[in-house]
Amino acid sequence: MADFDLYYWPVPFRGQFLRGILAYAGANWAEHGSDEIGEIMGRRPSGQPIPFMRPPVLVDNANGFSIAQMPAIAWYLGEKLDLLPQSLEARAQTMKVVNDANDVLDEITFDGGREMWTGEKWRAFMPRLRRWMEIWEATGRAGGLVSDGGTLFGTRDPGLADIVTATLWCTISERFAVIATVLAETAPQVDALVRRMQATPGLALLAQVSRTRYGDAYCGGEIEKSLRAVAS
Repeated sequence: MADFDLYYWPVPFRGQFLRGILAYAGANWAEHGSDEIGEIMGRRPSGQPIPFMRPPVLVDNANGFSIAQMPAIAWYLGEKLDLLPQSLEARAQTMKVVNDANDVLDEITFDGGREMWTGEKWRAFMPRLRRWMEIWEATGRAGGLVSDGGTLFGTRDPGLADIVTATLWCTISERFAVIATVLAETAPQVDALVRRMQATPGLALLAQVSRTRYGDAYCGGEIEKSLRAVAS
């Protein structure tokens, strides 16, 4: 039996953060497909592993514990897999980074496709996307991040915030070249951190497996089609 069961759609979007955490830590997990997810989503909340609206959902098979919502799962895995910093302040900063990453995904997809991208909307959004990158860059510089080394909060070893940062910006940059260019120009220290993190064995293997499984897919659906129309 796998250490964990992960329920998330076959795309490298919100659930990719959790795959990244598990892969970096060398954990063993099993993925569950769309049919199984749909069946569980169709149950009444009292019949679900944990009452939830949409994936991701994680089941820890060591203790039967289930949890939903990406930031909550990330915190749980960070604690379980010893990826959280020691100080209260750094732990709070780490969760701020996780929630910021979740916000970026919501903004890049108009809250899951509430509306579609147009060229005009994309041009208006670009300063905001750069602002997000500047937030990451300022966070890293405050922690001592430099192009040739360091972590987001100046810890000796990479932790949850570094994994989430790498997963966010690498996944989207690999699929949208214009975003990769803007990241390198706007947040060079973060761009370097992403490259270092992606070279670690777990994340490098995950990127390779994800390419094989998902191809160029990012978030799927009509919202991805509209995103590709303006960001390719």
